[in-house]
Amino acid sequence: MVLKNLLVHLDESPRSAVRLKLAVTLADKYGAHLVGLFAQLGEPHAVGMIVTWPSSEYEVAANQSRQLFEQAAANLTHAEWRDANRGSESEVTRIATETARHFDLVILGQTDHARRSPVPADLVEKILLTSGRPALIVPYAGQVAALGQRPLFAWNQGREAVRAANDALALIPRGAQAVIVSLAGDDLDMRHSAEALSRHLGCHGIKSGIDCLTVTDVGRMDMLLSLAADAGADLLVMGAYGNYGFPNFARGSGTRFILEHMTLPVLMSH
Repeated sequence: MVLKNLLVHLDESPRSAVRLKLAVTLADKYGAHLVGLFAQLGEPHAVGMIVTWPSSEYEVAANQSRQLFEQAAANLTHAEWRDANRGSESEVTRIATETARHFDLVILGQTDHARRSPVPADLVEKILLTSGRPALIVPYAGQVAALGQRPLFAWNQGREAVRAANDALALIPRGAQAVIVSLAGDDLDMRHSAEALSRHLGCHGIKSGIDCLTVTDVGRMDMLLSLAADAGADLLVMGAYGNYGFPNFARGSGTRFILEHMTLPVLMSH
């Protein structure tokens, strides 16, 4: 996949600027069209018995977002800011999801549950599950520089992991050094599958080593993040809502754990 059409989600939170900066960097690098979608919750403005939308608070936030976008994207050839212009959770999610379906990559932000968020709490999950597009999720803490030089692939040979691995190739340059982590321990079939992925990456000029995780249950995802930190990974690649080996938990538990505890950018596909 060639990245030529990018969407970044914008809101009034401080981390929106971090996502925007990364999106502009990627759009400039790949000569891509960039759309910034301002989509957040809001309450209608009531004057007496008359309720109007948008509220003045929403309009102020939207105008600020537009100004920041235009400044950041001033040097791009093709850039467009859009206003979802919706206030309810269901409508914000619907507009964001429907918009995301027509882009090569969607850039989103991790939800910080410790703070009041201006967006629906399940926005990232709904886009991942229903848009059909890969998403690059930016953590709510820390700076994000260039990514893709040290990717880590969470591998279980499932459909979702296969999609994520191939979607991520557009972000990973030739000469990058990757780590493939088998999430089924040292199972022989899984090792052969990981070796096949390594050969596939090699055809794209990406070097890779293979590691195995033998931790069980939720500790597997925690260990995955620890391995990413130890390897100096700048991008985690994994399938979303696939079977990542949680026999005692509902499907998607691994994905939700990563979305809550991620410490580096994550590329997910479903």
